[in-house]
Amino acid sequence: MSNEELPSTMDPQKMASLKHWGDPPDEPGMDQMQKNVVVDCGWGRLIFGQTFEDSSALVEVLREEKEGRRDLALYVRDPHVLISHAPQELFLDPSHTYRLAFDGQPLGLSKADGFSVSLMKSVREGEEANRILAQHGMIRVGRDSYQQILDSEAVSVFIAKDNRNGAILGIATGVDHHKAINDPDNGSSLWSIAVDPQCPYSGVGERIVVEMARLYRDHGRSFLDLSVFHNNNQAISLYEKLGFEKVPVYCLKHKNCINEKLFSGPQPGVELNIYSRIIIDEARRRGIMVDVLDRGESYFKLTFGGRSITCRESLSELTSAIAMSRCQDKSVTLRLLKEAALSVPEQISAADREEVEAFIQHHQRVVVKPANGEQGQNVRVDLRGVPEVLEAIETIGTPAKEIIVEELVRGEDLRIIVIDEEVVAAAVRKPPLVTGNGQQTVSQLIEKQSRRRSAATHGESQIPMDDETIRCVRQLGYQMDSVLPVGVTLTVRKTANLHTGGVIQDVTPILNPILSQAAVTAAQTLDIPVVGLDFMVPDVRGSEYYIIEANERPGLANHEPQPTAERFIDLLFPQTRPMSSSCVEPIL
Repeated sequence: MSNEELPSTMDPQKMASLKHWGDPPDEPGMDQMQKNVVVDCGWGRLIFGQTFEDSSALVEVLREEKEGRRDLALYVRDPHVLISHAPQELFLDPSHTYRLAFDGQPLGLSKADGFSVSLMKSVREGEEANRILAQHGMIRVGRDSYQQILDSEAVSVFIAKDNRNGAILGIATGVDHHKAINDPDNGSSLWSIAVDPQCPYSGVGERIVVEMARLYRDHGRSFLDLSVFHNNNQAISLYEKLGFEKVPVYCLKHKNCINEKLFSGPQPGVELNIYSRIIIDEARRRGIMVDVLDRGESYFKLTFGGRSITCRESLSELTSAIAMSRCQDKSVTLRLLKEAALSVPEQISAADREEVEAFIQHHQRVVVKPANGEQGQNVRVDLRGVPEVLEAIETIGTPAKEIIVEELVRGEDLRIIVIDEEVVAAAVRKPPLVTGNGQQTVSQLIEKQSRRRSAATHGESQIPMDDETIRCVRQLGYQMDSVLPVGVTLTVRKTANLHTGGVIQDVTPILNPILSQAAVTAAQTLDIPVVGLDFMVPDVRGSEYYIIEANERPGLANHEPQPTAERFIDLLFPQTRPMSSSCVEPIL
């Protein structure tokens, strides 16, 4: 794009400065810029395109990308020409570059109650932040790379921490172009920003961006650049609010399985939910044909080598009707598991009122739920006293004989995914909570947290503003219109189901083998090839447990970094199993 083609809304002085991004050196000092510069950022290499005079040399650097990494070349001249050197291997990243010019105006600071942002001080902090990168499907950085970053003058990692307990809430990589290439434009850039999806505070990402910009401005840099996917409207709105402007800078990447969704074209003609999409993406990656049969109910057919299997999300034709019915009826599920010598809570049918009253007197605190139900719908947890239980039974709206009253088992809510008699993923699910800021009501905080959960889960997780949420808030001594004091945290629902705002944390590496074996035994007992088992445990590292229920159609998304979709496709089409499964889909 020539200067004449630039948007007329941009300041002429800024327009004139754009020539350095793609034009040959023609100013004093440009000949002092270092040549052929490649900076290792841990997740991959940042290749400064303007430092390469030989286009073929730049292409060769991109072609040398290592497996499991994602390199990118920015500030390239004539990207269309570079792609012509290796059209089967390179592609133009469909992202926009945004620039914040440090023109002497003070940078606004977002309000940061409860957390702070600073430079990474130790390798341990970086390794803890890898948890957040994994939750977003991003490339995790190794210990050696974090140590190199600590020793580097050009690369820095910014960390957001919870002031209460020191937990890592966010991370981003910053690059000082002056120290990296002796940049005559005196710039800097931001990469790989990620915020914990379970973060109880708002504004963490904004604060990281502002603090990074302030540091580079104070070090004498002239601007901060960043790259954002073209349809990430939420992030673009934030950057534009902070004063960033879109600039004609383009990025080249190497075609690999990590970047595949960026260059492989659109998904099938209809939009499916995240639980279907994660499976379809893996199928397409292996060359399996996908035919969407029913968008609304998420039915699709997978075909490869003359074999076709119809699925509804993770429920496939390989699950028998008998196995499915065993899981759907929670009373049948627990009876079978109890007969297999697995630990399950006591439960009774709600049909006999006298029996229910006696059950409540014995257990004091109980759970009421439909015998047939899913996604946490109509589940009432931690009910105390006969009137509260009877009211819950009545409000569910189904006959009492189809409702279960179950003893309340305390502990962590653990979901274990078993595929083909193997534990693939384990995650602790926590109920939704909000943290007060002394300004907003409980209702406002819930709405804000619900929007964040929805954005983090592609619309699948939202906190219902219903009677159950109101009951839980009142039980803690607050009303929905109460202004929550600074730092006070409320658990606004008792259930940890993802669909009702719950959050999920991977614990697969630390799961006790006894819990793993119990999950496998349960799957074998139910004779089901794919199942999500809900446990209540005092500690995932311990051996004590109760199995609460089994889900014949478990959601395989939100279990990053565990390969749930990969193992599901392995089960359906074992002949397509890849030799290496090291590739993941990152967001950078």
